[in-house]
Amino acid sequence: MERRQDSPGPADTAYAAPTPQVFYIHDDLSDEVRHTYGEQSVAYQLTRELFTLVRRDPQRVVVLQLEDQITRLIAQGSHAPFAMSIGIGQAGERVARQLHQRTGWFPVVCRVDVSREEDGRGGYSLVSLSPQPLAAQLQGLETCVALAVVDDTVFSGLTMRTILQALPPAVLARTHAFCLRGVAESRSSIQALCPISMGFAALGRILDEVSFINAAGLVQRISIRRAGQPALAFFDRPEWIRAWFPGHADEVMALCRRLHALLEPDSPP
Repeated sequence: MERRQDSPGPADTAYAAPTPQVFYIHDDLSDEVRHTYGEQSVAYQLTRELFTLVRRDPQRVVVLQLEDQITRLIAQGSHAPFAMSIGIGQAGERVARQLHQRTGWFPVVCRVDVSREEDGRGGYSLVSLSPQPLAAQLQGLETCVALAVVDDTVFSGLTMRTILQALPPAVLARTHAFCLRGVAESRSSIQALCPISMGFAALGRILDEVSFINAAGLVQRISIRRAGQPALAFFDRPEWIRAWFPGHADEVMALCRRLHALLEPDSPP
């Protein structure tokens, strides 16, 4: 039986969340719930309540919208269609296709299935979610004349850097990276490898001054991957919610649990 996450064990306590000065939440939840369950559904009503609640401190919590990020990225300049585009995970593939609908930049998109995973000691590793290791997933790019690597978020830069560093040097020289949102502090480590276009860039040090999450991770067990253990939602780490939403964390967690029960009814309590 899965351990209840209200009482984190030693591996969980290694991942304490400091209170960022500005906390960015990308709303990848509202449209999905509205489309799947309908505007009159309890799930959508609770989703609206959740966003009203997390916006209670608007000077510190900022909700980002997809349309604004896409518009900002496109405004940075046009690109000829890339011969091949890599979407990092499901999120990166989705971003590549959304951008292609507006720009025509990414006619051929393939997904590289990797994700950041907690190592249980306070650090992170990049692991393959496919039976194939990363190197095998990147095979066949040696003759690519123009490559795009696309992700939704660049936070620490671990995922993007690892993939770029795994490319053959000649291909890396013909590569451009894209992301909808990220931290300006981490952009420089990517730019040392190849150019990067970032729709929204937050100023400040990661975790201490700025932090990012996707709203879906608040209520679905998809965002916190752990080595050899089931994935968690953010509400499974109450200390994180208290750091992010001081003064009304219990209300946020209660709404998250109610939404989770509707969106993932088969998940263990």
